[in-house]
Amino acid sequence: MNLSIPYHLENFIGGNFIGPLSGEFLDNVNPATAEVYGQIPNSNKKDIDIAVKAAQKAFVEWSATSAEKRFLILNKIADLIDVYIDELALAETNDNGKPLWLSKQVDIKRASENFRFFATAIMHFASESHFTNDKNAINYTLRQPVGIVGCISPWNLPLYLFTWKIAPALAAGNCVIAKPSEVTPASAFLLAKICKEAGMPDGVLNIVHGDGPSCGEAIVKHHDIKAISFTGSTKAGERIASIAAPMFKKLSLELGGKNPNIIFADCNWEKMLKETIRSSFAKPGTNMFVWQQNTC
Repeated sequence: MNLSIPYHLENFIGGNFIGPLSGEFLDNVNPATAEVYGQIPNSNKKDIDIAVKAAQKAFVEWSATSAEKRFLILNKIADLIDVYIDELALAETNDNGKPLWLSKQVDIKRASENFRFFATAIMHFASESHFTNDKNAINYTLRQPVGIVGCISPWNLPLYLFTWKIAPALAAGNCVIAKPSEVTPASAFLLAKICKEAGMPDGVLNIVHGDGPSCGEAIVKHHDIKAISFTGSTKAGERIASIAAPMFKKLSLELGGKNPNIIFADCNWEKMLKETIRSSFAKPGTNMFVWQQNTC
């Protein structure tokens, strides 16, 4: 499979790579050189509408697909991420600006682990049932896919957090419409190619590029998207909640945290200081929440 990245990225909708219906694109900039080295679709409501239709069509079959078959497909995606780790790591570094060794050892490695973890999890499901006091009824929990899930991920750990949202939703039998950060879109574009090679049915995963106001908000507002997973700023999360809450969508919001530390009096001071600086400044400006407990 050719994992080259074209100058103009395309959306991945219904198993096909297509440009934005509006014809509008955003510059993709390498943060290390300030060079514009590509363009990405700035998708809007019309693109989300066709992605929802593709997901609705795919949901009928995917939601009824056995756990074993879903496991095989998701595990195959994990295997292919490992196969193409060099290409994915380079794309991540060019987009994000982090060292190549870090992209390879952490970001891409964790992306394959995410798919493998949730693929395995669906093969080990257990549930409980409970009798009422008079023994005339049984209470139990029935776990079913909700339908279409919208996943919106940040720039700081592009493929790592993108897959952390997508993999569990797919494993549970949902279809997904996912938007990577417009700042770091390349690895998500490559993931679409990998999913195609792994045998993911058309329309189960749709990856749509664009900025928050044009593309992200269209995902949140769409009545047929039943759940939203978002990682990003508190301000953006507040906007998402204000739209989604009155529509009674399921929400998962990870917002605005930054490196709290608990430092105990009996710690090794030099070790604590070194680890605190490392954890706080490894990804300057990130919106990722890190909880670190330093002990000796």
